[in-house]
Amino acid sequence: MCGIVGYVGPKQASPVLLEGLSKLEYRGYDSAGIAVRDGEKPAEVVKTTGKIKNLIEKTDNGKALKGTCGIGHTRWATHGAPSQSNAHPHVSGNCTGSGSGPVESEVVGVHNGIVENFQELKAKMERHGYQFYSQTDTEVLIKLVDYYYKKYKVGPIDALAKTIVRVRGSYALAVMFRDYPNKIFVARKDSPMIIGVNKDESFLASDVPAILNYTRNVYYIGNLEMAELDAGGATFYNLDGDEIKKDLTKIDWDAEAAEKGGFEHFMMKEIHEQPKAAEDTLHKYIIEDSDGNKKIDLSGTGLNPEMIKQFSQIYFVACGSAWHVGMQAKYVFEDLCDLPVSADLASEFRYSKARLNKDGLVVIISQSGETADSLAALRMAKETGLKTLAIVNVVGSSIAREADYVMYTVAGPEISVATTKAYSCQLLCTFIMAAEFARIRLSDKDYGHYLDELSGIPDKMSKTLEDKERIQWFASKYANAHDIFFIGRGIDYAICLEGSLKMKEISYIHSESYAAGELKHGTISLIEDGTLVIGALTQSDLYEKTLSNMMECKSRGAYLMGITSYGKYDVEDSVNFSVYVPKVDEHFIGSLAIIPLQLLGYYISVAKGLDVDKPRNLAKSVTVE
Repeated sequence: MCGIVGYVGPKQASPVLLEGLSKLEYRGYDSAGIAVRDGEKPAEVVKTTGKIKNLIEKTDNGKALKGTCGIGHTRWATHGAPSQSNAHPHVSGNCTGSGSGPVESEVVGVHNGIVENFQELKAKMERHGYQFYSQTDTEVLIKLVDYYYKKYKVGPIDALAKTIVRVRGSYALAVMFRDYPNKIFVARKDSPMIIGVNKDESFLASDVPAILNYTRNVYYIGNLEMAELDAGGATFYNLDGDEIKKDLTKIDWDAEAAEKGGFEHFMMKEIHEQPKAAEDTLHKYIIEDSDGNKKIDLSGTGLNPEMIKQFSQIYFVACGSAWHVGMQAKYVFEDLCDLPVSADLASEFRYSKARLNKDGLVVIISQSGETADSLAALRMAKETGLKTLAIVNVVGSSIAREADYVMYTVAGPEISVATTKAYSCQLLCTFIMAAEFARIRLSDKDYGHYLDELSGIPDKMSKTLEDKERIQWFASKYANAHDIFFIGRGIDYAICLEGSLKMKEISYIHSESYAAGELKHGTISLIEDGTLVIGALTQSDLYEKTLSNMMECKSRGAYLMGITSYGKYDVEDSVNFSVYVPKVDEHFIGSLAIIPLQLLGYYISVAKGLDVDKPRNLAKSVTVE
């Protein structure tokens, strides 16, 4: 949520800031703004509501603002409605906040996160004569920095330190001081922030794609840490103001991976990137020994066989699509590994009063590695004494750094808000873990079979994508649907959960997923003539039961779509529209069965003329609770 960019160097800052903000549009926002310093001159601030293109037009593509040091922001409204006065950057002076022209304020800044005690801090500032032009917690934060800077007559780092120890909540804060015209000062707690450098430039961003065109060398600033950026360098400090050393991390993502590459939307590009992302993820963990035999190598995660034998329970904890990965993994782990497994929403797990198994492993799943509820759940699990493993896509992210063990997906940058390839890679990671846990804890009897089946998934994903024209045709028939229901049992139910979410988040059609056996316990009353019911039918032992549930819906006027695998069942005589995916071990078929549902949601959204990559009210990375 929200996006921050910053630049210090020899170039004009405005074009760099505007490009960076454009690369962060997927994070979700309602307004945008930039502030630029030109040497000793006052900072110039420009803010707009709506899309970044409005900011680009208002600044004449950045040409209207001169200066080589600046910060920018895209805002997701939390405190205060979307408006120009509430947009960032905010200033410490008493002004209207209209954000158009030079400002004489001592401090100009932007902020991601939520200041929970902002009302208390605002009252304090008002007692000291500060006036407020916005309803935001960020303006309070900027004025608090100004207050400590002036009261104690200290430097920017000390002023930031005095500020953040009084703040409850989360923040990624970037500020410019009038007295330090060619520097940016930052502080962080729980909200994502990276700092990129090259020989004579420094960059600040909420996420990697914003700076990929300029550098791949980045620092990850830790919780309750601060930094001073100047042209080509960054110096880091702890809360005591002592300098601390950081290691550079090289980002291996290709800059072109964050571009559309000829596709109309990032989502369609990322759907088509799934075979390659799956192959890369599998190759990271499935290797061949000297005799050419495949085996799983989890040593890079920090896990070893002795640890795996000691775990007596698995807790998958995540939000949104990542939770659906956990739901599917629950069924696979329980069957292959004979372990008790739960799949919990992070926002509920962290508040649960249930006693946790001290020998359990908590697996946190998050694409960004910054999801607020998942990060809080991770910390709670560690405080309780449980071991934690993170499945994440972003190297050096907060969840990756704080977990005991880390399993990285190799999905590359995912720009569309609706996840596709990151979801598929997360799913494969859980399948790899399940196969290895089964070998170590029970038997290697089916180990070779599982590895062969997993290794074949990328090619079968490509085969599944060949059916997209039929799905596009079907989507055009149901673009005006009001309600769509997904039903399945076991692993199929978990597949339906993700298919339903894809539908609702980008098509804005009311969509629900149900365990098929629950239909007669109330939900079937919602079925009427023409209602689309989509059934997942990939599990042999559950196929007939789920098909019977679908036929009950059909007898009440529903139109049926069924998804199953080639060579297993012929559902065409029972359903109105059938989709087949290649055959694979039924434990792993979710990797294939989800693709037609991703395509269906995409094509319906396109048919309705919606913003596929940036659906309303949603953000790619939910970094506030």
